[in-house]
Amino acid sequence: MQLNQIKPASGSKHSKKRVGRGIGSGLGKTAGRGHKGQKARAGGYHKVGFEGGQMPLQRRLPKRGFVSLQKGDTAEVRLDELHKMQAEIIDLAELQKAGVVSVLALRAKVILSGEIKRKVILKGLLASKGARAAIEAAGGKIEEPAEAVVGGAAKKGKAE
Repeated sequence: MQLNQIKPASGSKHSKKRVGRGIGSGLGKTAGRGHKGQKARAGGYHKVGFEGGQMPLQRRLPKRGFVSLQKGDTAEVRLDELHKMQAEIIDLAELQKAGVVSVLALRAKVILSGEIKRKVILKGLLASKGARAAIEAAGGKIEEPAEAVVGGAAKKGKAE
């Protein structure tokens, strides 16, 4: 078999309908467009959702909710996950290497879930109040990043 001999299976292809070519074709006169009206005319059509001038459904219903564009940027890390990690100094790269957070995460926040019984040092990670207290009670500390990135722009300190 040669490439130039390949044909589609018989009956799988239909010939194109030639409309408006007389009574004998079966698609003469109105050419399948019905009688009169906007859809029967050349170039006559309306946009999607148009309801003949009536207020369309998508405008009758109220707008609801909010979808944050940064929803997937911050990963949550539980205290017991930190306890299982071997490293003493933990940052975002270390969490990604250990598979605790996604490689797509831009930042991580430690939350109070589970418990930690060993000393850890967090670098450049966010932490909730409860998690911060639990880490400091275990002898660890949290080193804040120089600039906390919020909303795609650097957040500056209040004392400026």
